[in-house]
Amino acid sequence: MTEHHVIDRLGHLGDGIAPGPVFAPRCLPGEEIAGDVVEGRIAAPRIVTPSPDRVKAPCPHYNACGGCSLLHASDGFVAGWKVGVVKTALGAHGLAPAFRPIVTSPARSRRRAVLSARRGKKGAIVGFHGRRSDTLTEITNCQLLHPDILAALPALGELTMIGASRKGELSINVVHSAAGLDVSVTEGKPLGRELETDLALALHRFGFARLTWNDEVIATETPPVQMFGQVAVVPPPGAFLQATREGEAALLNGVREIVGDARPVIDLFAGCGTFALPLARSADVHAVEGHAAMTDALALGWRKAQGLHQVTTEIRDLFRNPVMAEDLATYGAAVIDPPRAGAEAQIAQLAESGIGRIAMVSCNAQTFARDAKVLVDAGYRLNWVQVVDQFRWSTHIEQVASFTKG
Repeated sequence: MTEHHVIDRLGHLGDGIAPGPVFAPRCLPGEEIAGDVVEGRIAAPRIVTPSPDRVKAPCPHYNACGGCSLLHASDGFVAGWKVGVVKTALGAHGLAPAFRPIVTSPARSRRRAVLSARRGKKGAIVGFHGRRSDTLTEITNCQLLHPDILAALPALGELTMIGASRKGELSINVVHSAAGLDVSVTEGKPLGRELETDLALALHRFGFARLTWNDEVIATETPPVQMFGQVAVVPPPGAFLQATREGEAALLNGVREIVGDARPVIDLFAGCGTFALPLARSADVHAVEGHAAMTDALALGWRKAQGLHQVTTEIRDLFRNPVMAEDLATYGAAVIDPPRAGAEAQIAQLAESGIGRIAMVSCNAQTFARDAKVLVDAGYRLNWVQVVDQFRWSTHIEQVASFTKG
């Protein structure tokens, strides 16, 4: 039976929530909706009274594609909601720091994406899955992806026809670099001499910088260099990279300000050197990361660069073997950029260390707030937070925050 509800708020996944609770996708606070409620959810709500913040989605794929969640909302609403999510998470722990204005990446600036692809009856299908669905939506246009990635979709389709099994589905990690696209494919056919030859020819024909198949590098036409500050680094295939250059710059600007003139610096969860290498322009940096391939790329970039201070690297599982407080105390500042789960063990050691300045970068408001509370309870001041939106129209939120002791 059709029911009417008024949306109170949005949940963390972007669904509208009405009293009950009743969940409804792609709805906004204040909207009256109607639809059949099944197990507390209206799968296809009809908007009876739209919000003033509702806009026409600028993407033709929005109804079927699961890549975006908030294209139906105005930019101002999305920005305010994302800042509100972080404020609410911190408020649950009794924290209410100053917030700087949100920094939002422009449309079509995503330099990395993971696409799905499979062989169809009329050719390859390359795109994203629909929300809560195994249905793959073919993408011919996208408001998120860098134009060079969009232009390569036909080539990725041809690659799919070469290397996908008839019933399998490829996962294609595409990264934009100045040298061309860095393409890493998993779930493809097992490599053999014939397939490897076909893939190498395809790389040359499509102009990819590098092609990796099932974790094995097929060929590198031109090293897919990424610039961290003024340092050229070739990340290993599939390595973590900030989603947009604009977002990376905003996070780096915040980290630089927090670190200031502190010497030396330790960078925890350093990756390939996103923060460590730019900071090395003015300070010695010790970069700690759990993946050897990334520390190798970071170290090689440093060795080839000029005008940098000393950069040392350490391979270490910071979840199971955090850097201890007494060792942290020898540094003037720490940078920490953990995965979504946060870094409880490492944060506990930072709290105990008394290190003067901490720059925390996070991609999860809840674990960020949890870890921030530990530092504040240990006597740190949470000076300010800045939200950075690299994933426009999604529910993904990142932030950089300043902590000082004394």
